[in-house]
Amino acid sequence: MPTGSTTHPTAQSADQDALVRLGGWLFKQRSWLPVPIVVALLVVPAPSRPDAVIWAGAALVAAGEALRLWAVHHIGVISRTRAERLGPLISTGPFGHVRNPLYLGNIALWLGFTVSAGLRWLVPLVLLLLMLEYHAIVRWEEGLLASRMGAPYRHYVTTVPRWLPRLRPNAPGEAGGDPSLTANAYSWRDTLVSERSTLVAIVVGYVLLWWKG
Repeated sequence: MPTGSTTHPTAQSADQDALVRLGGWLFKQRSWLPVPIVVALLVVPAPSRPDAVIWAGAALVAAGEALRLWAVHHIGVISRTRAERLGPLISTGPFGHVRNPLYLGNIALWLGFTVSAGLRWLVPLVLLLLMLEYHAIVRWEEGLLASRMGAPYRHYVTTVPRWLPRLRPNAPGEAGGDPSLTANAYSWRDTLVSERSTLVAIVVGYVLLWWKG
């Protein structure tokens, strides 16, 4: 009699398909998905907010935005699309260390704001919600990229981790993608212009936290 897991492969495939469909829906709705977090940060009272806590959160926000800027410097304005439009396969900069640096930057931003708001007890919940959301989105994106880019992307997936960054990236072109596509394709001016809405949102966020008191 067989032992161990009794999950049928068809059931596993159905679960994966459901996750991918959910990821596609979340991708299209991701502009408003953080709204509940914003409401919680501005409405839920904090017992205390020592300066050290506020600055610790601000440091995490700065680190998250620095990662985003580094990523946008390499990938360009395609990072702002809400459609299923794809750019070239980029494996330079942070994309040589981890496949989803923009999402990791977003997670750091939200966790930093949660800490600065003095709601440290909310940090694990925010982290869990964001990881579930982005994992579903990434599974959908990976299927889309694999179907449209083929072998180069599948090679990239095998050499660069999805979430846990590796310390040393491959040599240019070794992880897939076009090694001629470097950060020189996007000036820092273009990078800042592309990120202006996020930068403004960070400033507004801290103004609102200050107003909350």
